[in-house]
Amino acid sequence: MNLMQVFDIAGSGMSAQSLRLNTTASNMANANSASSSVEQTYRARHPVFAQQLSEAMAFEPSVGKQASAGVRVAAIVEDSRPLEARYEPGNPMANDEGYVYYPNVNVVEEMSNMIEASRAFEMNVNIMQSARTMMQQVMTLGQG
Repeated sequence: MNLMQVFDIAGSGMSAQSLRLNTTASNMANANSASSSVEQTYRARHPVFAQQLSEAMAFEPSVGKQASAGVRVAAIVEDSRPLEARYEPGNPMANDEGYVYYPNVNVVEEMSNMIEASRAFEMNVNIMQSARTMMQQVMTLGQG
């Protein structure tokens, strides 16, 4: 692996964590939305990550390709936990039985996801900065 691939790997990590932050923000924004039916109620969404490897895992001189690695978002799945049904007959969103349905979003869990994603994003930025510094030092080796 050459040093330039570090930028690709860290960049894919930053992209994945950015999507994770957006998904978490969407979950938190909809945490208190109410609905009169189970079908219309917002459900928490979570990204699923998968490793990304190229078809060729070693340098192939005849083709001139090198292996690439990183992370990609394989899917965004809805949380399967049950929705919260509250008996609120006075609520304008209540159904015929007086129940209002709220999303299955746990705000505390979403906050910890947000902190974790932002720290992972920051770590990838630090990796890129370290790789850049190493490349700059390699460039100055012959000048001494």
